[in-house]
Amino acid sequence: MKTMRMTRRRVLGTGSAAVAATMFGKPALAAVEFDLKLGVNTPETHPLTMRLTEAAKAVGAQSSGRVNITVFSNSQLGGDPEMLSQVRAGGIELLAAPSMTLSTLVPLSGLPSIGFAFQSYDQVWAAMDGGVGDLVREAITKTGVVPLKKVWDNGFRQITSSSSRQLNSVDDLKGFKIRVPVTALLTSLFSGLGALPSSISYSELYSALQTHIVEGQENPLAQVSTGKLYEVQKFCALSNHCWSGYWILGNRRAMAGLPPDLLELINAAFDAAAVKERADLVEMDRSLQAELTEKGMTFNKPDPVQFRAALVKAGFYTQWQKTYGADAWAALEKYTGKLT
Repeated sequence: MKTMRMTRRRVLGTGSAAVAATMFGKPALAAVEFDLKLGVNTPETHPLTMRLTEAAKAVGAQSSGRVNITVFSNSQLGGDPEMLSQVRAGGIELLAAPSMTLSTLVPLSGLPSIGFAFQSYDQVWAAMDGGVGDLVREAITKTGVVPLKKVWDNGFRQITSSSSRQLNSVDDLKGFKIRVPVTALLTSLFSGLGALPSSISYSELYSALQTHIVEGQENPLAQVSTGKLYEVQKFCALSNHCWSGYWILGNRRAMAGLPPDLLELINAAFDAAAVKERADLVEMDRSLQAELTEKGMTFNKPDPVQFRAALVKAGFYTQWQKTYGADAWAALEKYTGKLT
């Protein structure tokens, strides 16, 4: 299959058509034997949704129409916590679950998102395709869902704020009302930095910013762009405060009901798409700062050393080392270096 070059223009111009093709154009070569629903919170224009759609279409074609996977983007099937419950219960068969949301069910999935742990993607993928990924997958399988092998990229997370406050230092975060995903890890991170974190679902984020329930939020630039958060946020601090990803989860009964050849096909198609999506995010990030600047956002790059020092002082790393355990922490530090 010819590799698709994922540019920002192509993402925006082809998202709706690609998703529509998956949702309404079932393969016609054979009767569909397995009809699977896949939920994701990202919009149609996000590279994650685009590559999920591409993988779904590949499964349909390569299975000669025996498997049809319908991609429901933009939280059509519910917020992340609701979709996570659905995939466990069998209401939906597949879910692209943000690692932050997944950590509410599988605490260990939050390990790679420890604040200021990874300094580069080389470290991230070495860990996630290696020992850290193995640990997280093993923990996920104990909860009634089946993870595919490759984790997808959500990107390094940045902090945005309204026109009333630009964030350059730890002091600027004091009393700052910030939306975080429904997860203890980021709540702990920003509490340790003196902010006032509020757990709000991504599907409710735009309105929460628009109505000033919170002053700011933290997400990768791709989410800032595709979610149009630049319309309600003025500043962006390129903090790179943590990395987060997406795990593709399958309902255990649904996956067990697939013949081995089809299960292998699904795994191969989605893992191949994951590698492409990782590259997409890097390419997208390279252009997004300029595009968001044109849309009115102002960028700054605070020194991460001060934030790390504040977290050490607050006992953040000590707390999470105890939470995850010495073995898991040692596995992470194999790739990041010493954190405590």
